[in-house]
Amino acid sequence: MEAQFRIVARPERDRLGEGPVWVPERGRLFWVDIEAPALRWLDLAGGATGTRPFPEPIGWIIPRAGRRDFVIGLKSGFALFDLEADQVTPIGNPEPDFPDNRLNDAKVDSAGRIWAGSMHQAETAVSGALHRLDLDLSWRRMDGAYGVANGPTFSRDGRILYHSDSAARTVFAFDLAADGTLAGKREFLRFPEAWGWPDGMTTDADGCLWIAHWGAGRISRLDPEGRLLKAIPLPATNITSCAFAGPGLDRLFVTSASRGVEHEPSAGALFELDVGVTGLPPRAFGG
Repeated sequence: MEAQFRIVARPERDRLGEGPVWVPERGRLFWVDIEAPALRWLDLAGGATGTRPFPEPIGWIIPRAGRRDFVIGLKSGFALFDLEADQVTPIGNPEPDFPDNRLNDAKVDSAGRIWAGSMHQAETAVSGALHRLDLDLSWRRMDGAYGVANGPTFSRDGRILYHSDSAARTVFAFDLAADGTLAGKREFLRFPEAWGWPDGMTTDADGCLWIAHWGAGRISRLDPEGRLLKAIPLPATNITSCAFAGPGLDRLFVTSASRGVEHEPSAGALFELDVGVTGLPPRAFGG
């Protein structure tokens, strides 16, 4: 049985939609448009949508545990964002020596830390890195260099971190210790040319990875050994990320981009799929 999808009705098409995250306390799916900078959200119960423009590229948004505000990744660095007060409070720039870089994608580990990648905005330098934002709001560079750092996600037990260099068509795996150190970097999967480039990822309740394919118009499900289990085509060439959402974590939302493929009617849409599996509960930043 093929997965069924629908396009979530919105007037906008994202230039570079990314970073979907389910926030159950609000009943909303949040995501961003990086290049027409904006935060977007969808109320899953009623279908209402909202948008908050930003003056600079925004790569992701993550809720804070027990608080009403969020952590966001901007071109200028990490920041706190209070949606109700419409207030941005800078935390700091992890890459002051790379003014042409921006934060690109992020996820929270089982200890509540944020793992965030960066990239050269014009994609002409291999200057990206993987950073860890700790609960005390300090940060540390954990790995590099990357052409386009992308798609962190974790194994079901939280002991493996998966992270991509999209420019190299490669997904890496690391052993992740309880104290946040990384070891054993290895190639988990190298995309053949026909697969496009690996973009955002998420993990389902079976421990399988879902990966968005930039340039190939699909998402794929892979087992923990990197074997392809399922590929789902979508009517947009540039698929960017995915996240499970809803009270049962049984709705897979997929972002896309219209950049460079504006002639495609569905490019830049937000897709909703029923893929027959559920996701892992979303995590909030613990700091």
